[in-house]
Amino acid sequence: MAIHALSRDDLLVLVDGFLDAFNRNDLDAVMHHFTEDALYVTYDGKEHRGKGKIRAAFEPQFRGEFGKISFLAEDRLLDEEAGKAMVRWTCRHELEGGQAALPGLAEVRNLVFRGVYGRVFAWQGLDVLHFEGGKVREKRTYSQAHVPLGRGAR
Repeated sequence: MAIHALSRDDLLVLVDGFLDAFNRNDLDAVMHHFTEDALYVTYDGKEHRGKGKIRAAFEPQFRGEFGKISFLAEDRLLDEEAGKAMVRWTCRHELEGGQAALPGLAEVRNLVFRGVYGRVFAWQGLDVLHFEGGKVREKRTYSQAHVPLGRGAR
């Protein structure tokens, strides 16, 4: 049991503020939500500990290497006593056309995805978030599938 349990409303504000920072594509705001020694575990099991390593893991996303990304929260399960939350989401990607004369790896990948899935595609997953002192101490991401939902995904 947490020494200073968060109220349900407090936990909901923390979770929604964290998601909002992602949806505004504001990496500084996202990083503000993490403790200094936080742990981020990606959907494929890679671990990033500490704000510097977590920031580096997020930088390609915030540079737009995967297109414009937004997260639609489908469900939120909150455990106020433990300071934990689970958020099930749909991650939506909007890819731009490949305009680079000599495309790099990210552009090539996006052109392939665009050819297979269309300009817009999505995938589903969830985050398990552990909070400490009003900040994310641990973020574990799980993916339902490694294959996007495909054309016209919301």
